[in-house]
Amino acid sequence: MKQSPALVRWEQRTQRPLLGLSVAFAVAYAVPIVSPDASRDTVSVCLAVEWLVWGAFAADYTVRLTLTDRDRRREFVRSHWLDLCAVLLPLIQPLRLLRLVSTLVLVGQRARMASQIRLTTYIVGSVVGLMMFGSLAVLSVERDAPGANIHTLGDAVWWSFTTMTTVGYGDHSPTTGPGRMIAVGLMLSGIALLGVVTANIAAWFISRFEADDVEERRQTAAIAALTEEVRSLRAEINALSTGPRPAPMPVEDRQH
Repeated sequence: MKQSPALVRWEQRTQRPLLGLSVAFAVAYAVPIVSPDASRDTVSVCLAVEWLVWGAFAADYTVRLTLTDRDRRREFVRSHWLDLCAVLLPLIQPLRLLRLVSTLVLVGQRARMASQIRLTTYIVGSVVGLMMFGSLAVLSVERDAPGANIHTLGDAVWWSFTTMTTVGYGDHSPTTGPGRMIAVGLMLSGIALLGVVTANIAAWFISRFEADDVEERRQTAAIAALTEEVRSLRAEINALSTGPRPAPMPVEDRQH
């Protein structure tokens, strides 16, 4: 979708501030979970920061929708459905931390890196973000649950890693309904990311083979053209060497 100049300028100017707000949200989200003994004031401040960041993202979405041409706003909503979900459902607001990945992608484009490198950067950022929030989310719902076996942040990180890679050792597993929903999300995300990585590697090999094939064809065509030119030159030389020789001069002309 072609963006209006005003929308492009807005997104460029707000990219870094929203990235900072995403980091602030991540910290505010993690502090009460990592430090369950934190004071009530600390928890209140973290909650206020979360709602403040959510409000900033909601305002950002509203402004971007307003700056979009009227005849393209419906298309904007369809193409930015995750943003809309993040605004309407504050519980999935941590996913907006992936704006960090967007910033890294922009940096990669300015550095003119290969598309595979930009995609790899996106995947790495997605994996880190999903693991971090998956670990924090499962720890928050499992730590005090009866019969739970995920009690520390280390256990939660290990469980997130084995779940995303679909290894599933079984030494740690969620026992609550919300924890299992988080597990389903991480498993689906891990399968999707694995598919993206596989497709990216296959695309890289195919592009390399195609580039080599094009170069080989170009060299073959150049050699064929050069061979044909050499044959033409040889034919011309042979024609000159075997052509009719000038007749000898008469004797009288020689004496004069």
